[in-house]
Amino acid sequence: MTGDRQPLTALIVDYGGVLTSSLADTMTAWMRAERVSAELFGGLMREWFAEGATTNPAHDLETGQLPPTEFERVLADRLRVVDGTGPAADGLLARMFAGFRAAPGMLGVLRNARGHGLRTALLSNSWGAHYDRDGWDELFDAVVISGEVGLRKPDPEIFLLTARLLAVPPQQCVFVDDLAVNVRGAAKVGMVGVHHTSLESTVHELETLFGVPLAPDVEV
Repeated sequence: MTGDRQPLTALIVDYGGVLTSSLADTMTAWMRAERVSAELFGGLMREWFAEGATTNPAHDLETGQLPPTEFERVLADRLRVVDGTGPAADGLLARMFAGFRAAPGMLGVLRNARGHGLRTALLSNSWGAHYDRDGWDELFDAVVISGEVGLRKPDPEIFLLTARLLAVPPQQCVFVDDLAVNVRGAAKVGMVGVHHTSLESTVHELETLFGVPLAPDVEV
């Protein structure tokens, strides 16, 4: 950190792929289970989530403008399984994310952060309401779910909203996400971005930034 940087006082984390098992692994398991074409799904995700992509069904889902049930129908219509038909639309999102498992290591990091007096927040782009919110009151000072606030990462407004809810300026926030595009979005508003690729690397970077021990008791 440079000498003129404000002290870092808040830790903001993504949900899927940071506080849970890998998003890529979860999607791969779902595609295998339902025999969905990985080529079609991957191409669709690249189209919808390319930097600078215009409004599309995924963006509308994440901002709450498109109901999850309608998005399921749109997505199912764009995908194919090995017999040439589309996957069943009803319950598609729940099946996609059924493989998510909590990441005890990152949950431990959050508990240690709060123990050192850091403010904490969850900032997630929502694909429906598939969250295990047990214990969130003890983990977070603020929770921002895209579909509940009508904003989505990496738009600057959602990062600024999260900082306001924490009552700290963006320059005092560290944001952790498994998607580089969202990390860059946070950096554009003055936050320090950390690209989450493993528990070990994220803990090392966060301890360097905050100057306090954050390593969890549970390693996974």
